Amino acid sequence: RLTLGDVLHLALIPSDNAAARVLARTAEGGTTAFVARMNEMAAHLGLVDTHYADPTGLDPDDTSTAYDYSHLISFAVSDARLGPIMRTADYDVHAAPRKVFTIHSTNKLLGTDVDVRGGKTGFISKAGYCLATLLQIPQGSQVAVVVLGAANSATRFWEARHLFNW
Repeated sequence: RLTLGDVLHLALIPSDNAAARVLARTAEGGTTAFVARMNEMAAHLGLVDTHYADPTGLDPDDTSTAYDYSHLISFAVSDARLGPIMRTADYDVHAAPRKVFTIHSTNKLLGTDVDVRGGKTGFISKAGYCLATLLQIPQGSQVAVVVLGAANSATRFWEARHLFNW
């Protein structure tokens, strides 16, 4: 047994797709209503090239663009609840009764010399290895960096760092 807060951490830190499905299934109206609200929020944020078919991002009918993801990650990081979670490298989940396990972020930029304000990884065969992240420029503003279609997990972080340095 987990709290919904811990399930949210599971969905965002190690990108646990089962956790995303649980959040959708237990939300008001269930998964169908949850996905509809995802699409409504995308429209509200002006993400005109984004469409969600499921809560995990695994459905091939989920579509978006790097431009839309740059806006989405900036919005998500500014959220008082989501931002801190997306900056967390390790988190202890407390399962009932009295079981604790540590989860680790899939965002390998966390804990490096790059100031990560938040980020989210993803992978499906059609899109490759992806990363949307918001990074702080030293003595400057924040910049959203989105990498889509990387050949492997390490490449998405190398490309993000390369774009950030550029």
